Amino acid sequence: MTGTQALPRARMQGGASPTPGRGLYAAFMALTRILLNLGLDALLAALALPLAVWMASPGGWPPPPLWWLGAIPGAVAALLLAGLPVRLPQQYWRFAALKDLVAVVGAGVGGAVLFTLGLALLGAWRPDNAAFALIHAGTQAAALLAPRVVGRLRQERRTNGSLGLAAAQPAQPVLLVGTGDAADLFIRALLQQRSPGYRVVGILARRPRAAGRRIHGYPILGGFEEAAEVLDRLRAEGRPPATLVLADPDLQGPELESLLDVADRHGVLVKRAPRLTALDPARREAPAASRRFDLRPVAIEELLDRPQVPLDREGMARLVQGRRVLVTGAGGTIGGELARQVAALGPAQLTLLDHGEFALYSIDLELAESHPGVPRRAMLADVRDAARVAALMAEVRPELVFHAAALKHVPMVENDPLEGLLTNALGTRIIADAARAVGCRAMVFISTDKAVNPTSVMGASKRLAEMYCQALDKQARSGAGGQGQAMRCVTVRFGNVLGSTGSVVPLFRRQLERGGPLTVTHPDMRRYFMTVREAVGLVLQASVVGAGERQDQPPELADGGIFVLDMGKPVKIVDMARRMIRLAGLRPDEDIEIRFTGLRPGEKLYEELFHGQEPPRPTRFAGLLVATPRTTDAGAVGAAIDTIATAARQGAAKPALARLAEMVPEFDHNPGAPPVTRT
Repeated sequence: MTGTQALPRARMQGGASPTPGRGLYAAFMALTRILLNLGLDALLAALALPLAVWMASPGGWPPPPLWWLGAIPGAVAALLLAGLPVRLPQQYWRFAALKDLVAVVGAGVGGAVLFTLGLALLGAWRPDNAAFALIHAGTQAAALLAPRVVGRLRQERRTNGSLGLAAAQPAQPVLLVGTGDAADLFIRALLQQRSPGYRVVGILARRPRAAGRRIHGYPILGGFEEAAEVLDRLRAEGRPPATLVLADPDLQGPELESLLDVADRHGVLVKRAPRLTALDPARREAPAASRRFDLRPVAIEELLDRPQVPLDREGMARLVQGRRVLVTGAGGTIGGELARQVAALGPAQLTLLDHGEFALYSIDLELAESHPGVPRRAMLADVRDAARVAALMAEVRPELVFHAAALKHVPMVENDPLEGLLTNALGTRIIADAARAVGCRAMVFISTDKAVNPTSVMGASKRLAEMYCQALDKQARSGAGGQGQAMRCVTVRFGNVLGSTGSVVPLFRRQLERGGPLTVTHPDMRRYFMTVREAVGLVLQASVVGAGERQDQPPELADGGIFVLDMGKPVKIVDMARRMIRLAGLRPDEDIEIRFTGLRPGEKLYEELFHGQEPPRPTRFAGLLVATPRTTDAGAVGAAIDTIATAARQGAAKPALARLAEMVPEFDHNPGAPPVTRT
């Protein structure tokens, strides 16, 4: 290393560590504060003893030499000794909490008991009143408590603006939504700030019967369902809040949406309080009085009415732990989340495969930081390159493959349908065949609701890939092909993932940042939505079931059944656009325009999770349904994929799409927006 290279590192290291002089000064100041506390507590103990004697027996004072030379020093020593276990000298009086005050009372009572025992053992002086010990304990505890309570009250008055310097700008009035620990932490954090940015005017509780009670002196004005009446009353009193602060972390779904509606009608913002136990390290190390925290906007994901589904985490660990796992499309939204959750389950090796260099680099870097102990490989490859995939599989020899690589954006695939056919149909066959050739235990194929009654090439290509995986799995379960333990092919179908690449949520956010308009294709368009974490959790759950023992599986799988995630109710896209505008503190159609642009190539108004002839059947696993779509022979599907691939490589779109339509007869290509052809 040259001198010019070493110099910045030396400077960096020198700047990162405190100087010896500064450390000694800090230690000296800390010791000074502790000694000051010791002196003040000793003075309070010395004053409490004569007061207690006078209260117990006004005429029964001990002889002067004994009083000055023994009693008062003994009482002081007894208190200091009793205060050692609770670290009494190290308390910060201004920030004394309930636990600290209980410790103070304990030290006061303990010191009085020790003092009384000392008098009895020495026999030097016996109080006339038998209740002297109790009186002394109460007096001493009160003497110790008084300055601490006064200090805490002064601190609260200072932070509320009654004392000290005024804030740079007036505190914003807020109505706190939620009670319990979350509200308590939020208010405590405000009380510890010298110039808080928010001023609580009241609290809304989940249960209306809590109205009339107080938390830290702030009144509970009503329940969540009474939010409109409370806001009207506060406005009539001339103290309307500027923001509803959601302190309850469990407030989501319809209850949250109802509050948003009320706030929208009253012109009040809605924001989420931060988790105060998860402040970043820089803020945690700062003095409590100088910490500031910012409210965050409510995320659109929080409005989904998605009850928590219990997952078989032990089964997932048994499936993944100690095994070699390969994830294709690892740089995408679903593939990336699969990689994260698989890495957390402790695989023997995790191989990340993607065609995009930067996307692969990003997920590899993230996993290196979050799961450094997991052996990991990042490999650039195209799933359509059969020779490259076969060589990679032979080298890695995965025991479990998650195939998430695909072209998923409907209009883009309509514009280049042959690329979609090569990636989605041929790529899936190449991955499945290569994995089976090296003895892979199970392959999990990620499909889409657009494969049901498809109107787009993307959906039809995914349906063709489903058919191939179904046929392989049916063959494996029947024992056909002469293989002892053939590879299981588990197909999982679900709808849109909130926040994924190409979805409406990131698009709406970008349009909001530019000031609008928000573009929606049709006022009646509906889609199923699920969070990416929930979708991947259920994919892993389906993998556990589909790759498990025969007696643990739904009987439909033997007939080529596929798993379908329970997506709940479909959501109108225009309603989602309006919600996002309101969450940004703006008004739909007034501050931000919503513009309808018409259906795009291959799109349909309503997505479906099941074909009309494949009715859903529940499984014993929450959130998982199973369907049995039409199946065919693996050889026939494979031959059709090869024919389509040959035509696609030659640029012959019409023959490729015609063969696709033969294999997927329910494919009703959107007639109003035909794909761009290259023949």
